[in-house]
Amino acid sequence: MTVTSAKLDLSQTGTTLHRGATDSAWWRSAVIYQIYPRSWADAKGDGVGDLKGITSRLPYLRDLGIDAVWLSPFYTSPQADAGYDVADYRDIDPIFGTLDDAKSLVTQAHSLGLRIIVDLVPNHSSDEHEWFKAALAAAPGSPERDLYMFREGKGENGEEPPNNWQSVFGGPAWTRVTEADGQPGQWYLHLFDPKQPDFNWQNPRVREEFESILTFWLDIGVDGFRVDVAHGLIKQEGLPDWTGAMNMLDLTDMEKQHPPMWDQDGVHEIYRDWRAILDSYNTTGDDSKDRIMCAEAWVDPPSRAAAFVRPDEFHQAFNFDFLQGAWRAEDLRDVIEKSYAANDSVGAPTTWVLSNHDVVRHASRLGLPIGRPRPNGIGADDEQPDAVVGLRRARAATTLMLALPGGSYLYQGEELGLPDHTSMPDEFRQDPTFARTGGKELGRDGCRVPMAWEKDSPAFGFNTTGETWLPQPEVYGSLAVDQQDGVEDSTLELYRTLLRIRRERDLGEGSIVELDSPADTVMFRVECRAEQTYVAVNLGSEPFELSSGATVLVSSEPGVTTTLPTDTAVWFTA
Repeated sequence: MTVTSAKLDLSQTGTTLHRGATDSAWWRSAVIYQIYPRSWADAKGDGVGDLKGITSRLPYLRDLGIDAVWLSPFYTSPQADAGYDVADYRDIDPIFGTLDDAKSLVTQAHSLGLRIIVDLVPNHSSDEHEWFKAALAAAPGSPERDLYMFREGKGENGEEPPNNWQSVFGGPAWTRVTEADGQPGQWYLHLFDPKQPDFNWQNPRVREEFESILTFWLDIGVDGFRVDVAHGLIKQEGLPDWTGAMNMLDLTDMEKQHPPMWDQDGVHEIYRDWRAILDSYNTTGDDSKDRIMCAEAWVDPPSRAAAFVRPDEFHQAFNFDFLQGAWRAEDLRDVIEKSYAANDSVGAPTTWVLSNHDVVRHASRLGLPIGRPRPNGIGADDEQPDAVVGLRRARAATTLMLALPGGSYLYQGEELGLPDHTSMPDEFRQDPTFARTGGKELGRDGCRVPMAWEKDSPAFGFNTTGETWLPQPEVYGSLAVDQQDGVEDSTLELYRTLLRIRRERDLGEGSIVELDSPADTVMFRVECRAEQTYVAVNLGSEPFELSSGATVLVSSEPGVTTTLPTDTAVWFTA
């Protein structure tokens, strides 16, 4: 083994990328844990997770050390897109439980010191929503149809779609309806599945309805909302044709070629109204009582994304540039620098994320060759990730992320190092992307597999019956909670340690200074109060020496004292 003689120079002034916020509002530095309700814990035993299952496992999250829980949709839904097709925004789907179960969950979470963030899906509803059923029954030009995006078709008899837009899930973004007289009629827009018709956000009634929905859940006691497809509500006037990318994961350089269905300026008026509603629930001015919003806004460049987190709009927005970055030092430095510059320009925290329910888990993604385009699912016939390399890099990436000032989001099971199910047989796949692309895109099922709690229990402890809505890979047994709890150097214990030290040293609230370091490394100093915490990541092929006098606080790999191995991150003092 060659150890480079270059050492980290801790005496340098460095470049300040971000200065800690002057206020300490909880959401500026919160670590929020995403639960995918179908796959967290199943109290009923029918193979689908539920609210009572979530409630029973909340103490685990308290002990992990997170601040809040984000729940993916649990509303009444035909489940065409796993709950992101909502039929009733004010009730719970029976597969998850009841509204009383939701209220009990919120109460129990608060008693444990955890906040609850719920998913809100405003771009579209289910086609089984009462509004859409009424629209289908009504005539063209009716008030009922104006709640959605109905248009006349092109061609002599309206037989062609109103424009050439394609669905994010594959296939046309338009579906033609049959009118009351039995004849083919208008078309309706669905940027996703045909069972997810887009609302018409130019209609005041739509805006009033969602303001009422916000109030309904705030009155129940939720602490905020993660807003799905936050950049998609307003479409460009005239709905012009578009030949660019539709998949939100592929959008780049939107300033040069701006899609007519994404990131229209009109969305910001909507969110300013929502922010006023949330702010009205904090009558004392105590920032620990703030109700918050986080935007899922796949927007490029960072300056456009920053517009969503201006002081009178969202509190947070996911940093998807960080999630999509390649495992290269220059890529990491670039995205961190640009993210802080964009968000600091509007006084907002930068919110970091590595995995969620829509992307290949980073323990698998980082096991693929560096620079390879990120796949939308991995199947048995695809190149398989290197599990050892992937987990090692995932642990290092998380160690870096949780040191960065700002907020962070964790996805259920990543604290166990869970990989995607990359050998799932196609007959089990349920993501509409898989069906609508004829299998060309495998979709997101691989990252949504039920959680692993106990190695030797049915369904690895997900329930007591062994039923699961998606199959679990065998490796989940060895990674289950009971196999890592209290085990030194396990991924679970690494996360617990990172979260404890992050909290003790207030890293999320600090200032960050970029330091020069050897090639293929990234190094920062995080300053909070009188304390300094150094963060170094080795992305190169050779180990290098830490500075003399360094005291390691935590390392992504065990046994690090004076030499930092490849694909390893460390926090230390000097």
